[in-house]
Amino acid sequence: MANIPGTPRLLRAINDRAALELLLEHGQLSRPQLGALIGLSKPTASQLLARLEAAGLVVQAGLHEGSRGPGAQLYAINPRAAYVAGLDITPLRMDVAIADITGTIVAEHVLTTGRAAAGLVGRVRKAIEGACGQVGLDVGSLAHVVLGTPGAIDPRTGELEYARHLPGWHTPGVLDDLRADLGVPLDVENDVNLAAVAELWEGQASSSENFGLLWVSEGLGLAIVLNGELHRGATGGAGEVGYMPVPGHPLSRNVGRGGHGGLQATVGASAVLPLARSFGVRARSAAEAVRRAASAPEAAAGAAFLAELATRLATGLAGIVAVLDPELIVLTGDIVLAGGEVLRGQVERELHTLALPRPRLVLSTVGGNPVRAGAIHAALTSARDTVFGSTVRPAPAPPSPAQPSPAPPSPGGTAAGQRAHTGDRTGDRTGTGGTG
Repeated sequence: MANIPGTPRLLRAINDRAALELLLEHGQLSRPQLGALIGLSKPTASQLLARLEAAGLVVQAGLHEGSRGPGAQLYAINPRAAYVAGLDITPLRMDVAIADITGTIVAEHVLTTGRAAAGLVGRVRKAIEGACGQVGLDVGSLAHVVLGTPGAIDPRTGELEYARHLPGWHTPGVLDDLRADLGVPLDVENDVNLAAVAELWEGQASSSENFGLLWVSEGLGLAIVLNGELHRGATGGAGEVGYMPVPGHPLSRNVGRGGHGGLQATVGASAVLPLARSFGVRARSAAEAVRRAASAPEAAAGAAFLAELATRLATGLAGIVAVLDPELIVLTGDIVLAGGEVLRGQVERELHTLALPRPRLVLSTVGGNPVRAGAIHAALTSARDTVFGSTVRPAPAPPSPAQPSPAPPSPGGTAAGQRAHTGDRTGDRTGTGGTG
């Protein structure tokens, strides 16, 4: 929230934001209910609601029935106050959702892209326009956009790293070009980090301050949440565990030039499918092999395959939990989800024999596309900070007699995007280091 001079003005801003957050939580509230929850007098609560209505943030939503006398007027967040977009980007498609300020998804669109590097900015716009057009929105009217991609933004350069399999995304200045073309605040975040954001908001980690989320699919990735905040590292590469050496696998000394790290080469999809076949489990994909083995755990071949896979996963996790000591590890990605509780239980038991920290291991419960869901939540966080802070503006200071009035901002302005506070996944995420 912007610094607002003057105690009455600051108190109004605080009360307005508290009221909006309560309406988000409860859906609909009457003036007496809202006043009681915040601790406001009747006149102050009435002024607050009038102010929020005038700002277009609150609407009347019917009457509260069931008591004697006339029903009390109910109020709710105006869903049309702002809209955000969240995108999950892979080498082969862009999966877009549009949500209103309450978090309700109002439009979805998937654009198949292929691997061409040329025309990247236009494809992102086309994907967002495909969703916006369903509900009559212009791209430029969005309050915030968050893109989830494999790899991560290096905070030192502002460029995308660790995802060479995304054509066009490593072109210098491409993010600035995107922001200029869309004309709206835009952030780019690691896809596995966004899956962790979704877990924080609506999944297994909603009550956890320190946890890790391990994504196991075509590639690997680890999201790290410490004290309730995503940890990205000095170069944005925290969690690139696909490169992490593990016992029993030859060291790769060329990870920056296409080499495969030990963990990626032991539990990534390209390793799991041959492992299954070596035990006599036949399938067309790694996830299918795991699913078949987990569905018939009494079969000797499948049981031996799952036991070896569990040991490999636990070996990688042992190094992770020894350093982070998290209270919780969330497992996600098509390979581990295919194994269900059978594989989860084996990994947890094996991990607890290998490491002193013994965090709980749980399977993700976020439905649909967790990366896109996390992108929506991140975009909403930023948009609400902006939109909900618009009810009380600081009074402009008069120009000093000795100084001319400030000139209007130049058309160039500053970059709009600032980092946010923070369908099912398919096998089209490929790369040497995984998705983390």
